[in-house]
Order: sequence, then C-alpha cells, then structure tokens
Amino acid sequence: MYKIGEIVKCTVTGFKDYGIFVKIDETFDGLIHISEISESYVRNVNDYSEIGEEIYAKIIEIDEEANHIKLTIKDMNYKIDGNDIREIDKNGFMPLKKNLNVWINDKLKEINDAQN
Repeated sequence: MYKIGEIVKCTVTGFKDYGIFVKIDETFDGLIHISEISESYVRNVNDYSEIGEEIYAKIIEIDEEANHIKLTIKDMNYKIDGNDIREIDKNGFMPLKKNLNVWINDKLKEINDAQN
C-alpha cells in the first residue's frame, strides 16, 4: 500500500479555502492543506490547479481507517513529475562564486578594449 514520503499521481476533485481535494485511487482521497501548497503566502488555492487536473503530491500522513491521505506539493514540480524543485540546482550560488571574478575581468577588458 502507500507509504509516507511516497510521491503519488492524483486528480484534483475540488477546492475549499483551506486546501485542494484530490482522488488518489478508487480507495483513497486526499487533501493538500493550504499550508502544504507553498512556502510562500497562498492567497487562493484555486491558483495552483484546476478540477480534473492530474498532479503529483507527496504523502505526509495516512489514515487507513478513513481512507484519507494528507499530502504536500511544497518544493515539488507537482504538475510535471513530482520531483523536488530544490534538486534542480544543487549548486546554489556556487557557479556565481566561481565565475564572478572571471566575468568581471572579461567585462573590464571588453570596456577597456572599446575605449582604446
């Protein structure tokens, strides 16, 4: 069955001010609470999906008795594949740190050459 931390494909079935409702399979429904949609302020949950849209979400809690799963889409490519968007650039600012002096020197040389 399902496990906490697992990425599941689900279909959006409805919205309330407090979250997005989804259908995971024939047995389980799910809720993506407003606090699990984004790290940023969420003004309107409807801005993140549409009814009938298939999205990916990560399981954070399972209630097997109620056949209900709590989910999150924070930091995920939830409309594409469910991958962690923080994984897109693991290097952070490292390329900037490594290249900044080179870029500055190249630009100074370009300016200097243009003046001569």
